[in-house]
Amino acid sequence: MSFAQGSRTQTIYVAETIFGTTPASPGMIDLPLTGNSLALSKDALVSNTIRSDRQIADHRHGMKSVSGNLDFEFRFADFDAFMEGALMGAWAENVLKVGTTKKFFSVEKGFTDISRYHLYTGCMVNNFSLSVKPSAMVTGSFGIIGADLSGGAASEDASPTVVSGNDPFDSFTGAIYEGGDAASNEIAIITGIDFSLDNALVATQVVGSAVTPEISYGKSNLTGTLSAYFESAALLDKFIDETESVIQFTLTDLDSNTFTFLIPKVKYNGGDPGISGEGPIELSMPFQAIYDATETTNFKITRSA
Repeated sequence: MSFAQGSRTQTIYVAETIFGTTPASPGMIDLPLTGNSLALSKDALVSNTIRSDRQIADHRHGMKSVSGNLDFEFRFADFDAFMEGALMGAWAENVLKVGTTKKFFSVEKGFTDISRYHLYTGCMVNNFSLSVKPSAMVTGSFGIIGADLSGGAASEDASPTVVSGNDPFDSFTGAIYEGGDAASNEIAIITGIDFSLDNALVATQVVGSAVTPEISYGKSNLTGTLSAYFESAALLDKFIDETESVIQFTLTDLDSNTFTFLIPKVKYNGGDPGISGEGPIELSMPFQAIYDATETTNFKITRSA
């Protein structure tokens, strides 16, 4: 007997036009991941009937739900559809802003060495996170909420579209600017940034079906943490004085493809320069993104090949 190996798995996806329904003969697309934790769960319904022998009278399965993360090393082109899903927007002239349009996906997790395939339907992107750290690949995750799972011995698409072959982004190429431009960056040497965009998705429940008929969404909530060496009071004072600021960073891969992430209006919610040893002191500056009337969004992504 052979056991499924992580090195033999694949993840492919296709956009749905009808929530929870995989298109017929789908042309699915390979998704290059470092991890896939999508899983089906069910509510547990336990009878409260009192018995003289203290036993549980009945147990049943309730509403289904799908959740988990799609983890990745960030690459140009391969994740554009899921970024649309996260922002609930659409690329227009290589610019993506936050919108209100739901995007649904069917995502298949394939265990190719044992010919077992799990198809997760009605998937939406609940959150999108990215981490840029020194001497590291740029990593991230899409948190998924979905409707249902079906399994089988054959893939929905035996010949999916292959990935782009683009190299992962790293922290050595590109730049992070606090204040929005290179000149403003002189107030601090930025050492990293982490952010997470959350959509507050909820799978609605109804009587008469174990599968949600719809996934609702809440506010677009972008939060994160900017790290910088403590050189002066300039950056810290933005927290102390509750001064609005701008964060912009650009990632460039080995073929000069770029993504520029603009958070046009932020407020910092902390910045204590803690002392933990003899080395350089860093500021950890948690931030909250706010709607910006000029950019008409709290988050803007621009791509260039």
